[in-house]
Amino acid sequence: MKIKAVLFDLDGSLLPMDQEVFVNDYFGRIARHLAPYGFEPKTLIDAIWRGTGAMVKNDGRMTNEERFWSVCEGLLGADVREREPYFDEFYVKEFDKVAASCGKDPEAAEAISRLKAAGYRLILATNPIFPAIATQKRIAWAGLLPSDFELVTTYENSSFSKPSLEYYKDILARCELSAEDCVMVGNDVGEDMVAERLGMRTFLLTRDLINRTGADISAYPKGTLK
Repeated sequence: MKIKAVLFDLDGSLLPMDQEVFVNDYFGRIARHLAPYGFEPKTLIDAIWRGTGAMVKNDGRMTNEERFWSVCEGLLGADVREREPYFDEFYVKEFDKVAASCGKDPEAAEAISRLKAAGYRLILATNPIFPAIATQKRIAWAGLLPSDFELVTTYENSSFSKPSLEYYKDILARCELSAEDCVMVGNDVGEDMVAERLGMRTFLLTRDLINRTGADISAYPKGTLK
């Protein structure tokens, strides 16, 4: 079957990243930004972790955004959505500083440019556990534009998350593609290579490889963006 579309992961794939370093920087900055607005740092970080866990397990009955805030309401107060503008303020004013904890790979823009020129459809299959504004900024850190992709998954427009196969099925349905039409490119064995179970081809990026279970990766096509 001829490949029609290439799905790319973002964090650790198009955007070089040590996930632990990124998470620590992100949590530290958001906790400091929101503390003056009455958010106790430890409780806030716990709520974000639990909300993220709920999005990962989301079953499609509500968006990831709704799932996240429903958990936060139980931990941060029923009025937390009224205070959501403070979170938005963080992403507008402070989130770009987290870029310092990431790298930049010029091969990302080169790969996207060459694939577009060759006529491939491009989809940013980044785990939709961030709001659109945070995803758009991370795309920019990678030297790319949201318009480079026909679909970018975010917590507003998605009701499943990786590693659920329903996440990939949803992308296929929305883009009117078959699994055999696609190749999934990413650095996380558990979250990205799982797409092969639907019949997608896969390519494992090894620069910031994540293999939490120590799975045998010898059979995967693998290498760098170049």
